[in-house]
Amino acid sequence: MKWKLAFSVVILTILLLEFGLCQKKGRDVGEKKPKAKPKKSKTVTPKPRVRGTKAPPSTPAPPSQVTLTQVLDKGKFHKVGDTLSVPAGGSLELRCKGKPVEWAVPYYLQEEDEGRLRIIQHERYGVLILANATGADTGEYTCYPMYCEEGDCRKEYDRAVKVFIFFPDPQELFVPSADYYEMVQLRTNRPTVLPCQVTNPQATVTLHREFPPEELKVDGTEISFDLKRGFTIHRPRLHHAGSLFCVASHGRLRQSSVKYVLIYVNYPVSPPSPVIQASSTSVRVGENLQVICSAMGEAEVAIEFTWDYPGQQIGRPLYTEDSVRPMRGSGQGQQRSETVLLVDEVREVDGGTYTCTAQNLEGSRSASTSVKVLPAHTTTPRPRRP
Repeated sequence: MKWKLAFSVVILTILLLEFGLCQKKGRDVGEKKPKAKPKKSKTVTPKPRVRGTKAPPSTPAPPSQVTLTQVLDKGKFHKVGDTLSVPAGGSLELRCKGKPVEWAVPYYLQEEDEGRLRIIQHERYGVLILANATGADTGEYTCYPMYCEEGDCRKEYDRAVKVFIFFPDPQELFVPSADYYEMVQLRTNRPTVLPCQVTNPQATVTLHREFPPEELKVDGTEISFDLKRGFTIHRPRLHHAGSLFCVASHGRLRQSSVKYVLIYVNYPVSPPSPVIQASSTSVRVGENLQVICSAMGEAEVAIEFTWDYPGQQIGRPLYTEDSVRPMRGSGQGQQRSETVLLVDEVREVDGGTYTCTAQNLEGSRSASTSVKVLPAHTTTPRPRRP
């Protein structure tokens, strides 16, 4: 019996211990822990998102600016302007940014075959090298950037870079010429340029007439001078015609240019506008036909007429009567030129389109008209009286 009593005491002790642990856990759960202080955070405003829109496409970068530089000694570079002066006998090296580029040089160098001129294309720029330069090399040098697409390249003229280079020669003030005389047309419809190109930009240049000997006045209005172009006669007139030449002086050196023989040509302002009219729009077989074509033009400006007519197909000869009649109007002398195409004894083949073309030194224009050919009249015999 004793052991049973001892066993009951042990069981009771275990139950009491478990009850005490549960009470402790309940107290622990009921206790509140102190709250931690909240950390301050930065307020970030999200960027609004617009649905259904795409980011704007990136615009292509504008083409880089084309520059022309001169390569000097010891690896120095000099950006060139409108003009450049390089002593004759020296060398010239130009660099032009672009991939690729194309060069244009004065006419004398285009024909040069001595190997003095070299053009090299590098990865990002082109190089022009001229050795042992002479006064004849004076002129305009141009670098054209090229636009290439699928193997097809073309010049970008609007981005070209130009420089006029002088090669001063102590013995030659003018750029040499192969001819002693140069024929120049004095056209009334455009300015006339006399090159008179000097090798030294410091030279003084004047314009002279051979006969009667005189120096012409250069006032900048009627005649002007530019080192890169020469003398320009802005409004050519008959009194400008004749033999002219230039005189250049620098220090003690004075030289004359080639002779420029100026021939006056009264050029029209525009091509003639012909007016055509037939004597009748319909004509019967066997009758005569006249087609008149006329055009107004400046006095002393010749107008030539040519015809296309149906009878050409069978070789009918061309018969025309031409005339010129002076007209006065609007304070300026004018003339009326006229041609008349004569078609005698019309045939069926003469029906169709007649075209007249009027031409002068400025161009040509045409005018046309149509003519219909009707059958000939038939006469009905009168009945006899019984």
